[in-house]
This record gives sequence, structure tokens and C-alpha cells, in this order.
Amino acid sequence: MTQEPMAPELKEKSKKFLLWIGLISIGMMFAGLTSGYIVRRQTGTWLKFDLPFTFWISTALILISSISMNWGVQLVKKNTLKILPTAILITLILGIGFGVCQFISWNTLITKNIFFTGPESSASGSYLYVLSALHLCHILGGLIALTVVYFKSIRKKYSADNYLGIKLCAIYWHFLDGLWVYLFLFMLMMR
Repeated sequence: MTQEPMAPELKEKSKKFLLWIGLISIGMMFAGLTSGYIVRRQTGTWLKFDLPFTFWISTALILISSISMNWGVQLVKKNTLKILPTAILITLILGIGFGVCQFISWNTLITKNIFFTGPESSASGSYLYVLSALHLCHILGGLIALTVVYFKSIRKKYSADNYLGIKLCAIYWHFLDGLWVYLFLFMLMMR
């Protein structure tokens, strides 16, 4: 018995649905962590410190990367495929820059004696590391997706009629952008 191929519209809807289920799960995880942050902060033993300046830089990088990702989506919609790889590559490079800034930020925190764990650690420092590290793990997933999209765009696998991979990657990337802005503002205001 052979299975009939799925209609393209149904395939797209099901893939988008699965992506949104994953994004909602990620959002719930971070909502739980930020709620825990607020509860723990109320205990009165909260260490206050300034966020590293590189968090500001990483925020700018991820915001710009969302713009370049959106540019890529617009290019493929208009079937302007010649410069599509450039838009995706810019997004990829900015995403890598975001990750590098996170590592620099953690190094800055360590030089200020703010540790993730150990006898000199604090709950506020630990939460900062956990929130930023978990977000970076999701960024790594996005960088893998961007790499796949980049190589497919070089091989001209996308067109105005067939760009589901770019759509899904863009949804995920914009979600990560919004999530980081939320986390950054949360950490900035709830120090």
C-alpha cells in the first residue's frame, strides 16, 4: 500500500503548526524561568550588578539580523534569488556575532566576580547565566537552520513559489529576536 503525497498547502500548515508548538514550549520555559527569577529576587539576598555592555551590542546585532532575515524573505517572494544568499549570510554572520558577544559578556561577568556556580556565586548571577545560555542554545539551532537555508539558496533551491524553509527559518529567527529583547529588558529592569 503506497501513501499519497501530502498537498503542499497541507504540508506547509503542518510544518508551521509544529514550529509554533515548539515556539510556545520555548516561550513557556522562559516564562517559568523569569517567574522563578522574580520569586527568588524577593528573598532579599539578591546581588545587584550592571549588565555587561556587550549585552547591548548583542541586542543590536540580533535586531539587525532580524532585518536582514526579513530582507531575505522579501527577496525570495520577489524571486530576486541572485542576492538571496547575501541576505541569509548577513543574518548568519550577525547571529554568530550575537553568540560571540554572549561569551564576551560571560567573561566580563567572571572578571567582576559574578559566577554561575561555586562558593562565590549568587542567585542573580546564576539566573543571568542560565537565561542567556539557554537562549544561546536556541540561537545555535537557528544558526544551523540558517546554514542549511544559506546553502540551499546558493544552489537555487528556493523560488517565489517554493520557500517554506526560509519562511520557517524566519519565523524561528524572529521569535528568538523577540525572546532576546524580552530577556534583555527583563534582566535590565529586574536587576
